[in-house]
Amino acid sequence: MAENPDQNKPSGMRNVYAMGVVSFFTDFSTEMILGILPFFIVTGLGASRAILGTIEGSAELVSYAFRIISGSISDKTTKRKPFIIAGYGLSTISKPFFAASSGWIDAFTVRATDRIGKGLRTPPRDALIADSVSIKNAGKAFGFHRTLDQAGAIVGPVAAFVLLQFTDIRGVFLMSLIPGAIAVLILIFVVKEVAIKKQPTSNIFVNMKQVVHKNKPFVTLLVISCIFSLGAFNFSFVLLKASDIGVDKNFIPIVYAVINIAHTVIGIPSGFLADKIGKEKVLLIGYGVFGISSILMVVLSSNALYAYVLAGVFGVYMGISETVQRAVIPRYVSSELRGTAFGLFSIVIGVGFFVGNVLFGFLWDNNGLASAVVYSVILTLIAMCSMIGFLRKYPVKQIL
Repeated sequence: MAENPDQNKPSGMRNVYAMGVVSFFTDFSTEMILGILPFFIVTGLGASRAILGTIEGSAELVSYAFRIISGSISDKTTKRKPFIIAGYGLSTISKPFFAASSGWIDAFTVRATDRIGKGLRTPPRDALIADSVSIKNAGKAFGFHRTLDQAGAIVGPVAAFVLLQFTDIRGVFLMSLIPGAIAVLILIFVVKEVAIKKQPTSNIFVNMKQVVHKNKPFVTLLVISCIFSLGAFNFSFVLLKASDIGVDKNFIPIVYAVINIAHTVIGIPSGFLADKIGKEKVLLIGYGVFGISSILMVVLSSNALYAYVLAGVFGVYMGISETVQRAVIPRYVSSELRGTAFGLFSIVIGVGFFVGNVLFGFLWDNNGLASAVVYSVILTLIAMCSMIGFLRKYPVKQIL
């Protein structure tokens, strides 16, 4: 594939740094909640693991549905920042309402609203980051952004742990408003819009058609990513596993912090490695690490300390995957269609993620953890074999 015309775009790392700080405070707010939310839903609100999987999968699916809309409209209007502000603002306002939840439906409503905010902001934000730097620096830019994002994800659970010594879970939910509000203020006053080429008058379906028809390797990657996401359970099940093997409820946020520490530590190295050897190859490594963490869900079961080992391995997978799967897109899609491409990518893996989490929770509830893990491992192996085939058909050197 020929090199995109914006390959030599001047670096705009200042915007990347600013967005990283915004994401730091947003994740500070969000991860104060997410480290204790699975326990709150299952134990405090009486939901089953299958319901937890449905809540997480459905909330993410809602997020991904809004991503394709916001991404495409931001391409059409050539404005990224209004969607980013709306998304971060909605998430910041909604999360404290977890404190008022009296049943799992209430919790789902709040979770879905928060994810709508994420859906509104994510493709325009990722497109803004991609638009700010040259393609050759995309791995570094997304790695840096992911690292700052995850630094907030470390501070958040630790803050929740400290707060739980003085207040209850609902009090932690209320306190999450403070760092979220700081993020929105930085976004409004520091992050800058980036000029991009204006698209001819079109709609979301025309944009999607252009992305699909012009980028055959990108479509293949979408299919592979969907297969993997069908088996990829989220961190909530790792936290439930930690509780099952004896981790005290007040220390669950620390287990979550370990996930985020590993995620943060691997972010920038995986981005640099992706720029050096190929983003698809590093994504393949991420799939393999997830497969290992899936097996550890069954193997590590006799000691509460094993929860921290499992969390570390799972965090490495998350750090690689969430950094590299976004950095790979600019190689195949030109700047004026990247919002649509990020949105399309999101909705495809979102559907897979929804199905995968519901099935994983259902299998764990009804057939035991081992059957759920077997399901995840099989899908992971299929995705890995498919990625190897993709790399043989489209060698990295042909599309750099």
